[in-house]
Amino acid sequence: MRNSVFISCLFVVMFHYSCAQNIENQASKAENIPFSAELLIDEMQIPWGMAFLPDGGILVAEKSGELLHFSNEKRTTILNTPKVYVRGQGGLMDIELHPDYKNNGWIYISYASSEGEGKGGHTALMRAKLKDNKLINNELLYKAGPNTTKGQHFGSRIEFDNNGYLFLSIGERGARDENPQDITRDGGKIYRFNDDGSIPKDNPFVGAKGAKTAIYSYGHRNPQGLVKHPETGEIWDHEHGPRGGDEINIIKKGANYGWPVVTYGINYSGTEITNKTEMKGMEPPIHYWVPSIAPSGMTFVTSDKYGADWKGSLLVGSLAFQYLERLELNGKKVTSREKLMDGMGRVRDVKEGPDGLIYVAVEGKGVYKLVPKK
Repeated sequence: MRNSVFISCLFVVMFHYSCAQNIENQASKAENIPFSAELLIDEMQIPWGMAFLPDGGILVAEKSGELLHFSNEKRTTILNTPKVYVRGQGGLMDIELHPDYKNNGWIYISYASSEGEGKGGHTALMRAKLKDNKLINNELLYKAGPNTTKGQHFGSRIEFDNNGYLFLSIGERGARDENPQDITRDGGKIYRFNDDGSIPKDNPFVGAKGAKTAIYSYGHRNPQGLVKHPETGEIWDHEHGPRGGDEINIIKKGANYGWPVVTYGINYSGTEITNKTEMKGMEPPIHYWVPSIAPSGMTFVTSDKYGADWKGSLLVGSLAFQYLERLELNGKKVTSREKLMDGMGRVRDVKEGPDGLIYVAVEGKGVYKLVPKK
């Protein structure tokens, strides 16, 4: 019996590996890198999220709970930040400006919070304004529950779409058999809100008995990438698989993305989770990684700063292999992969700034600016 289980698991691993290791899943080292990596902000431990202010400053969220403002080579710690539950993968996470920030000043922050029912914490969303290096008008918009002392899978990223809706990703908090497939429970979901935290009337599960009406899509594992496509306006996410099976998905209203019923991954022990990689009624990923790269942070390249080959590419950070990955796309299909900043550290976030340059947050280092070569 043990031998048959081992052979079955080995087959799954080999099958996934062989299916994934084509041109779409072969990251090669870059030969003609069109940039130099300049360390802009140093001495940071886990710079989780970044946001660019209209005055040229940058806000950087440290997982430990510190919010940093960097401008004109000066760094300032922002006061009156939320009380953060720091455990495992949880802490102060993403930060995003309102699309009309110049007029309303709202800043959105996701973080692990111990407020609410039970011991431990869960992912929360708040908004505030910045004045004199201090957050003011702090408002808690959403708090997932119940709390748990588990340290994994808080998510979490924030993104706005073209209609002004706010999207938030929350991981399944290590409860894969309870949370991601159950719309009455938080976790393993992408949520959609109005900008004030209220629930849009056309959210897919409004009116469903017992449902968390903020849910927009479900069946996710741990999404740590969320970005709006610059041309289509679609919201794209990427999420951690287990051992293998990291995914890129295009988020659709009410859709089920399958975790853990379908996956290209296996348990960390090497045992099988499921023999299904697809199923009717569940959205397949547009791309998956085997082996896992542990993706975090994601941005589209829209500027011409790095040449024609880069424009339209998708950049994704790798925690596991400590590099930045560039994926070339043909529509919704990944056609090639390129490895950048290889070995420079765990890439936690990547953003294209309003100046058209790419900024990369690396654990244990800080924030790099990719300066184009002339």
